[in-house]
Amino acid sequence: MNDEQSPASDAHVTGRVPAGLTTTEFVLRPIVAGDAANDHAALMETRDELRLWEQSSWPEDDFTVEANRDDLAGLEARHNDRRALTYTVLDPAGRECLGCVYVFPTGASFLTKATVTPVGDDAWVEVDLVVYFWVRRSRMATAMDDRLLAALRAWFADEWDAEKVIFVVSELFAQQVELIRRTDLALRFELVEPQKPGRFLVFG
Repeated sequence: MNDEQSPASDAHVTGRVPAGLTTTEFVLRPIVAGDAANDHAALMETRDELRLWEQSSWPEDDFTVEANRDDLAGLEARHNDRRALTYTVLDPAGRECLGCVYVFPTGASFLTKATVTPVGDDAWVEVDLVVYFWVRRSRMATAMDDRLLAALRAWFADEWDAEKVIFVVSELFAQQVELIRRTDLALRFELVEPQKPGRFLVFG
């Protein structure tokens, strides 16, 4: 999810925002422009999956490290302003990017432009945080995405000031949909972004 594709309005994430998360398998910390090369390597390895995840042509085959640096500079600024939070997922030594986690308020402009349909009795106005994540292809093969999701759920429950956190997945990205469906998370909403070919499924 690059800078252009994750626009945010004046809405902000409120309450406590943890500096990061450390487990035996990975470390999360706020992304910075200096992560461009490592992040780019993960993006390009996973580009086919990310196009399904994003429902767009991003990242293009000719996407460069410098273009990624520009995107990350925007994400870094938004994180600092709390308009949208982006955490890079690194190996414990901090040398390899393993994926990314994005946290938005429901007032982020791309979300306000989307059509959100409740599946049951849930109300969108009651949602505190909207979370997207991806794991690089080589780590999906070892089911790290399952373990990242479990760690994220515990992290948001224990360390964030948020009562209702939801996870968004693209219906086109079957692997991640199945990952979510293996958990006890339930489908709460369906979300449609303008000019994107499929729905996004929202679990909580």
